[in-house]
Amino acid sequence: MADKPKVLLIATRDTKDQEAKYIRECLEEAGVEVVHLDPSIRRTVDEGAEIGPEQIAAAAGRTMPEIRALRHEGKCLEAMIEGALKCVHELDRDVGLSGIIGLGGSMGTVLATRIMQTFPYGLPKVMISTMASGMTRPFVGAKDIVMVNPVCDISGLNSITRSAFRSGALAVAAMAHDYPSGEAGNKPLVTISTLGTTEKCSARIRRSLEEQGFEVMVFHTLGTGGAAMEQIIRERDVAVVIDLSLIEISEYLHGGLCATGPDRGKAALEKGVPTIFAPGNLDFLVAGPLEEARVRFPGKRYHEHNPALTAVRAEAQEFRNDAEHLAGLIRNARGPVAFFVPLQGFSNHDSPDGHLHDPSLPPVFAAHLKQVMPPGVPVIELPLHINDEQFADALVEQAIAFSKNRSEAASQ
Repeated sequence: MADKPKVLLIATRDTKDQEAKYIRECLEEAGVEVVHLDPSIRRTVDEGAEIGPEQIAAAAGRTMPEIRALRHEGKCLEAMIEGALKCVHELDRDVGLSGIIGLGGSMGTVLATRIMQTFPYGLPKVMISTMASGMTRPFVGAKDIVMVNPVCDISGLNSITRSAFRSGALAVAAMAHDYPSGEAGNKPLVTISTLGTTEKCSARIRRSLEEQGFEVMVFHTLGTGGAAMEQIIRERDVAVVIDLSLIEISEYLHGGLCATGPDRGKAALEKGVPTIFAPGNLDFLVAGPLEEARVRFPGKRYHEHNPALTAVRAEAQEFRNDAEHLAGLIRNARGPVAFFVPLQGFSNHDSPDGHLHDPSLPPVFAAHLKQVMPPGVPVIELPLHINDEQFADALVEQAIAFSKNRSEAASQ
């Protein structure tokens, strides 16, 4: 008989013992083996958890009295996270985890999701949290974490919380029984960044590459999508990156809502993955409601995308800033890079049918990019719009060439 899948349960027994026991019962009823990590700080509850507070503290080079003596909940939490990470990854190396489930308020959610974020995509991760009804980005980040809202506070069992706890437990158990599934095959992997405003281009690239035998992953660049792509590139064997939508980089430089941070764009370049850039969506910045956009970006041209979001036209100076930043990133590339510039527009907004079209600006970007680009990196200007079929086809041709060169080099 095959071994039962092993699921890590993260819950503090000093404050949530009854709830943790109930979730454990549900997990075991669903046919998984449970390893309970108890990162309690206030007090130690004897027995019941395979990995208790003292073991976690020891892994962090401390004792529980020393951690409690910090008398600062944030510092105590960081110490327990340090120890918990070491304990959990040692456990995973020894027995192989098939899933993780966490239970907690804000503190417990921070600890459990910090652990979850260190595990690869595909490993089932479920977080039952009082934070699940709204502010989830700090906990989910760019990882595949499922958050379950218990509706009531995690304080005892009632008809609502029992249902939420049981649903979360059965969900992770079912996924654990199926793990690993959807494993990477033998197809070379290509990642593509996009938004709806460059969807026509990215969809044609995806279909063409899939017909050529590639696996293609497409990421929506509204802040977390690019970060997820960066993590995938670092974790997996990616054949080619097509960074079609660079808005997260421009948002970082200019204060838009979709900023990812200073590391956006670095993963492929540092790893040496062949990379194709195009300036998709650099023609606008994303702001909130129109009146807020007017305050945040005064004197610009605006398009009210919907009541919550406004597209703000990027001008020549933003383009020059973008070009210099991108050239700086590319300067450290360890693999081949090509940069394609469509001279007739960078998105739907920047087209004859769009609301922010300005045909004078793409050549400004191209000219400055060529000035600052490191030697040996081609800047290919095409008299096309980014959503023209011919532009997509040019990127596909380059991706296939990069992949072929990479395969030939690997076989030598």
